[in-house]
Amino acid sequence: MPQFWANSPITPSQFTLGLVGMVFALLMFTALAPDVILVAAVVMLMLVGILSPNEALAGMSNEGMITVAVLFIVGAAVRETGGVEFIASRLFGRPKTPTTAVARMMLPTMGLSAFMNNTPLVAMLIPAVGDWARKLRMPVSRFMIPLSYAAILGGTCTLIGTSTNLVVQGLLIKEQQAAIRSKDLQEIARLQAENGARGLSMFSITWVGLPSAILGGLYIVVFSRWLLRDRRPAVSTSDDPREYTVEMQVAPEGPLIGKSIEAAGLRHLPGVFLAEIDRGGTIIPAVSPQEVLQANDRLQFVGIVESVVDLQRIRGLLPATNQVHKLNAPRPTRCLIEAVVSNSCPLVGKTIRDGRFRNTYNAVVVAVARNGERLQQKIGDIELHAGDTLLVEAHPSFYDQQRNSRDFFLVSRIDDTNPPRHDKAWIAIGLLLGLVTLTTFNVMSVLMAAMLCAGLMLFFKCLSVRNARRSVDWEVLLAIAASFALGAALEKTGAARNIAEGMIQLAGGSPWVALAVIYAMTLIATELITNNAAAALACPFAIATARDLNVSAMPFVIAVAMAASAGFATPIGYQTNLMVYGPGGYKFSDYVKIGIPLDILVGVITVLLAPFVWPF
Repeated sequence: MPQFWANSPITPSQFTLGLVGMVFALLMFTALAPDVILVAAVVMLMLVGILSPNEALAGMSNEGMITVAVLFIVGAAVRETGGVEFIASRLFGRPKTPTTAVARMMLPTMGLSAFMNNTPLVAMLIPAVGDWARKLRMPVSRFMIPLSYAAILGGTCTLIGTSTNLVVQGLLIKEQQAAIRSKDLQEIARLQAENGARGLSMFSITWVGLPSAILGGLYIVVFSRWLLRDRRPAVSTSDDPREYTVEMQVAPEGPLIGKSIEAAGLRHLPGVFLAEIDRGGTIIPAVSPQEVLQANDRLQFVGIVESVVDLQRIRGLLPATNQVHKLNAPRPTRCLIEAVVSNSCPLVGKTIRDGRFRNTYNAVVVAVARNGERLQQKIGDIELHAGDTLLVEAHPSFYDQQRNSRDFFLVSRIDDTNPPRHDKAWIAIGLLLGLVTLTTFNVMSVLMAAMLCAGLMLFFKCLSVRNARRSVDWEVLLAIAASFALGAALEKTGAARNIAEGMIQLAGGSPWVALAVIYAMTLIATELITNNAAAALACPFAIATARDLNVSAMPFVIAVAMAASAGFATPIGYQTNLMVYGPGGYKFSDYVKIGIPLDILVGVITVLLAPFVWPF
């Protein structure tokens, strides 16, 4: 460290602790992004000479962080093939009561979350659960917090279920590598005896995570009925005044053939209704729920844009226009774009077919909205008027080419509307199961298995390279890498040991009390800042406390992993809590009422079980 610390009124340890305290305060009381705050803190540590550039950037090559990045790609591939919706639609069912509905939703969510990163999983399931709740005619607020909590609890059951576990895994591997570099054979033997040669195995944390998930899930199922109020989302898709007319076709040899309208899930669709069926030129109006679908039936729906997007994702339904198959761009690379026809558009007064819309714009109109008016014609027979809003399927370049065109008043792209690659769903699910198998039996490390899985996903075209790049959340990765650097500074300056000594004094030398204090400290940090930052910052304290007590570090490490994941009492305690805040229409108090008892329950289970599985 630079010489000026010798004459400084504060020590490097005090400076580092003060900086960490400032990081906590900024994360709690400002709207600045976590990655910005954490990276700024690391830059400050480099400027004062506490961290070298190599030490500051070491987190970028940490195995845990890279594994998180690769798993973002795996999760995106499962999502884009429709694998999650496929599984969920078969497992959620149509329960009759709110209590059984919450149970039916939570169980498969926990199972999926155990083997997928829970953040992309919740992102995938929010619209699916919202639509499912509306079909059941139950308030969405009954399900959104339980959805987030189920994903969190399920994620604690395996090593790859949450990025927090992978952060802790990365820190354990880093500790082993440091011992190897120092050639301390006794320390290497001790670490491998405690952690295994590769740190935590796939199901190491299951001994604590599974009981927490079972008891926590039972608590939510039983008490959410009283603790969660019926609330309305701040922005509801049903408020959208635009009603599109869209025509879909039952795919030949698809899974919907022979099913009734109700069995196919096309009745009581939220925000859209089935107006009529065209069966070989015979129109069937006022469609009965018992009407059985046949191949090539043309179904005319009327509804809002979000519901039209949902129709595009239903396996066995295709846009009725054959123009979709004539576009130059491969279908999985396309997206849906809204465009408002201007009065200078050359196609005004012509039908979509006669105006040769596809040839003119290399895009296909899949739905039309006109001032709330219901359009009776087939899409190709609709005569365009100025002011019509078109929903078109096209390559994303359509947006760049037409946003300043005089042909359209307004052009806006609808996010996440790439047509699902349903034919690749079983490949994606099979590769995910392969990832789990390889890591479960220690055939290879989680990182190697995840990279192999992601590579095969790209090879089999479950996901495009472009979308694979977009799926990686760089803000999360930067925050994790910067958190590792802060943790390294805490260790290097001795700040972690100073805090650990204070905890030992507070605990009176009792490992049990020290374990409870570590858990509580990590949990409070998780509720107030980010889960990954809490894990990375608390882990050095936990390991130092175990060393000073001369006991195994594993119970303390597991406590940190569980506490950093189990943030239920605030919307910012875990990113999935924040994701469901708006869709559920919640208030801060909703999380406090149902989350604090769950925090206590999981904490008690962890503190009691961890020392029995990994004795002090």
